[in-house]
Amino acid sequence: MDDATSPDTEFVNAADYLVRAADALPARRAVVCPAGRDGYGRVTYAHLTFSQLDRESDLIAHGLGETGISRGTRTILMVRPGIEFFGIIFALFKLGAVPVVVDPGMGIRRMLACYRSTRPQAFIGIPLAHAARVVFRKYFRSIRTRATVGRRWFWGGPTLRGMLARNLPPFERARTRADEPAAILFTTGSTGPAKGAVYTHGNFDAQLKQIRSHLDLEEGEIDLSTFPLFALFYPALGVTAVIPRMDPTRPARANPERIIAEIENQGVTNMFASPALLQRLAAHGKAKGVRLPTLKRVICAGAPVPPRTVEAFCGLLAEGAELHTPYGATEAVPVASILGSEILAETRALTDQGYGICVGRPINALPLAIIAVSDEPIRCWSPELLLPQGEIGEIAVKGGLVSRQYFENPQADALAKIPDGTEVWHRMGDLGWMDRKGRVWFCGRKSHRVITPDGTLYTIPCESIFNRHPAVARSALVGIGPPPRQVPVICIELEAGQPRRNRRKIKAELLELGQAHAITAAIRVVLFHPSFPVDIRHNAKIFREQLADWSRKKVRPADLRRLRRTEPPDVQTDT
Repeated sequence: MDDATSPDTEFVNAADYLVRAADALPARRAVVCPAGRDGYGRVTYAHLTFSQLDRESDLIAHGLGETGISRGTRTILMVRPGIEFFGIIFALFKLGAVPVVVDPGMGIRRMLACYRSTRPQAFIGIPLAHAARVVFRKYFRSIRTRATVGRRWFWGGPTLRGMLARNLPPFERARTRADEPAAILFTTGSTGPAKGAVYTHGNFDAQLKQIRSHLDLEEGEIDLSTFPLFALFYPALGVTAVIPRMDPTRPARANPERIIAEIENQGVTNMFASPALLQRLAAHGKAKGVRLPTLKRVICAGAPVPPRTVEAFCGLLAEGAELHTPYGATEAVPVASILGSEILAETRALTDQGYGICVGRPINALPLAIIAVSDEPIRCWSPELLLPQGEIGEIAVKGGLVSRQYFENPQADALAKIPDGTEVWHRMGDLGWMDRKGRVWFCGRKSHRVITPDGTLYTIPCESIFNRHPAVARSALVGIGPPPRQVPVICIELEAGQPRRNRRKIKAELLELGQAHAITAAIRVVLFHPSFPVDIRHNAKIFREQLADWSRKKVRPADLRRLRRTEPPDVQTDT
């Protein structure tokens, strides 16, 4: 691949942002990472300035280039969040290589299958990752180049330490085109097989511009991102990124004292957290009387954010600080956003009545449409796909930040992408509607809708009704049987500490609550589950397919027959 292109070709490289930040803010900290404790037991931190990070990524790019990694090389990166992670990612961008990023929390077998599907050509990892590569060698047969972060064991290839020990001139970045692949980012696969979204350098450029303008980031800000990929945005935008002391694959188990201590110790002004982690921080902060005066904004995403979580965490913030709950997906983020203050003042009451969860207005007028629901491919865009304002349909978006395809997966492309001339609409796989103020209301995943003989039920509106019960931690609507004759079931995870003897009373109250609303009147089966299966990345997306299988085993066939005849069932509700 060469640079021979037409005169009007747009050249852009995701690493350009770091180079500009290094020129403008050379001595300011770019990345901060916990490094242990001193002799008094205090946490110590290591850091790189923007100038140092740019310099180190140049040296790494030189070293990786000498091993054979070059423009277009698909490169697996299995490195723990930290300073090395940032240097390697920006080095790969400078080379024009294509990092392949898979969430390790999805499980070893699924993760390995994702890697193999991309036919990777290079592997950069810590020693344990290389050991896994050797043990599961059939998944990595296409690998020709390897490098080690840490101590090299019995395999060959260079080490990161060796690359950084040399004195070399600045690295000349690849003149990548806007439409040239920059990374392959895999979805979590929470509602189907994980897919590799192909991000171009133009996608990253549009994404960074969207984030900068929407969040109104100022010089000197400090970010704490509990999700490593999001942390990469901030050094590119001239913002200091602090890596927290936590396992990023288990955010809901993070120690809230540590997170709060890092916010205070580092003067954090901007933070990203999943709803599960935010709720954990809010509960701890309220119990301990914590206030977080340095925070100017908090971004909470990854799954629908319950209004009660918004209210609880906002109680820790100083006046003027805001909680943002953006909406998006691996293939397109951020798409829309709403402030916590608007949720509490306007949309919360409607959410409690079953209207869905408001995710706000499209950011910077990003093209967003509500189209007719279909499980089939759509061959080309047409205005006839659009639904009237207020009707529930599938959310579709297009624009510079939207990935145009999956890696060598034409079937997934056919189901998720709609050609529109030279542009492409992405079908989010989410259902929602738009109100008169231009706000989008999320109603759940398309694949999770429950289709009964009397109509279609949507997860988020129905669950919002049952979530109002004080004993309910969260609920999940699932369907038993094939559509269009599914039987709706509401699965309930109770708040911690609820005694088993209360279940019969709670069940009666939940059924009464459901009967009081038209959208939930058809739900007459309540099942209590000890702990919902959720995604690893954010610990918030409920695996409803697993709950549906579980529910099918809990409801007796005779009960299902009575339900279909609309007779009151005697359904088992214990786990």
